[in-house]
Amino acid sequence: MDILVERTADVLTIAFNRPDKKNAITAAMYQTMADALVQAQGDASVRAIVIRGSIGIFSAGNDLEDFLKQPPVGEDAPVFQFLRAISAAGKPLVASVAGAAVGVGTTLLLHCDFVYAADTATFSLPFAQLGLCPEAASSLLLQRVAGYQAAAEKLMLGEAFDAKEAQRMGFVNRLLPAAEVDAFAMKQAQKLAALPASSLRVTKQLMKRAAQHELRTQMTEEAVHFAKMLLAPEAKEAFNAFFEKRKPDFRQFD
Repeated sequence: MDILVERTADVLTIAFNRPDKKNAITAAMYQTMADALVQAQGDASVRAIVIRGSIGIFSAGNDLEDFLKQPPVGEDAPVFQFLRAISAAGKPLVASVAGAAVGVGTTLLLHCDFVYAADTATFSLPFAQLGLCPEAASSLLLQRVAGYQAAAEKLMLGEAFDAKEAQRMGFVNRLLPAAEVDAFAMKQAQKLAALPASSLRVTKQLMKRAAQHELRTQMTEEAVHFAKMLLAPEAKEAFNAFFEKRKPDFRQFD
């Protein structure tokens, strides 16, 4: 299974389990995660959720081959189901990042309540490098957390940055040795699970309510642009260059 969904008492864990492909996410994986998140919201016995990857790699983002074979068309595409589910999750979300997080591997963290990372983890948002635009409302959320200039640098240049910088930007709570991250994230989730569910639910609602409409609007607008750009010449050049293992040439486009 490329996604493992497991229960430990009242904590649900959703784990990327495709290390041979650097935990790159396929449409089927998005569907599994979306279904797990939706089911967890309706299950009173689930009191906290952990999302984790593998030591050395959290997720390389979208599986480009699968992405091109099954482009996300329409709001019912698995990736959009997942993004709606994670952005609307009412239960505490704890992320354990013990390795590299690329693209959506980073943007999904902006929807988590707690993010714990290995001190060796790296993050990148290479959308512009692929001829695309941000997704998962990251064009809104990242600048709210880190400020406009920091967000612009990460979203426009798309260059990788380290865990210390991610913590300074504000979307990583704490850094730990890679071998300790998963256990620490689970410990935090268990603490949350022991607290009154209603208190956590209302606290999260109050913290997120003001931004919910704007978040949904931003996510929808990003998706419209993303779908158009996915079919544009720049993206085709970026993907061809990726598969041909060469540097793309964007100077040929206006």
